[in-house]
Amino acid sequence: MWLYLAALVGLYYLLRWYRERQVVSNLRDKYVFITGCDSGFGNLLARQLDLRGLRVLAACLTEKGAEQLRDQTSDRLETVILDVTKTESISAATQWVKERVGDRGLWGLVNNAGIFHPLCCTEWLKIESYVDVFKVNLIGLIEVTLSMLPLVRKAQGRIVNVSSILGRVAFFGGVYCSSKYGVEAFSDILRRELQHFGVKISVIEPGYFRTGMSDLQSSLGRMKQAWEEVPTHIKEAYGQKFFDAHYNGLKQGLLRCSTNLNLVTDCMEHALISVHPRTRYSAGWDSQFFFIPLSYLPTSLADYILTRSWPKPAQAV
Repeated sequence: MWLYLAALVGLYYLLRWYRERQVVSNLRDKYVFITGCDSGFGNLLARQLDLRGLRVLAACLTEKGAEQLRDQTSDRLETVILDVTKTESISAATQWVKERVGDRGLWGLVNNAGIFHPLCCTEWLKIESYVDVFKVNLIGLIEVTLSMLPLVRKAQGRIVNVSSILGRVAFFGGVYCSSKYGVEAFSDILRRELQHFGVKISVIEPGYFRTGMSDLQSSLGRMKQAWEEVPTHIKEAYGQKFFDAHYNGLKQGLLRCSTNLNLVTDCMEHALISVHPRTRYSAGWDSQFFFIPLSYLPTSLADYILTRSWPKPAQAV
């Protein structure tokens, strides 16, 4: 019996491997619009797709980021300045894309732009931090998608939304996790609604990677600042020892982040060029072999595994 089961599993993975190796034709005629190309995943993906021969339309937040990207790529790649929190900026970028793609439509939309709030307990954050993160990570993503959707539908193309493994398992960073859970839900609804238009939706769920968002000094500095601005009664509830332990835990976690960003951008590329893209891509060993299995465990067991090494607050009962 076990031999038959192993054979079936092996056959399944063999068939999946064969299907996923099939690449769409005429890649050099296809336009892909990517947000958040100043650095990190978006920047690497833009350069990767440019080498592949696709027509990359890269959206950067700053002119400096756009100029640096153009210096590293071919003349095919074009850049535009985009702030996903501003409607007028999104409208202008959409018109700019429309002028370039014409009747062909937009083959790929990659919603990669994102920000991280200070990595600390939810109670330590001001409401402004919540609003800022949601504006970029979720509302901005939705508005860009809705603005570009007619162009993607015309090409029967792809939408690739960058979520996080923290959109599957809420471990820390309550605001960031919440925004990524929203990305997951929006993507699921969009996939079901657009299936009859030939548009395919993929979600990228990276684990822990070293990008500008997870820069060690910046992250630790923002955490310290958030703690310093916390009201006295909250500081007394948690205590300085809790903060010190939390600070050191964050530092060790950030030092373990993977530097191989290709693990993520290869998933993005596959979602754009494969005839049969996956619905979800878990990028990184921690994502695939820790967080995904963890997400299927009973909640009480998952809670124990995730929090067993956490420090206790000063006023813990």
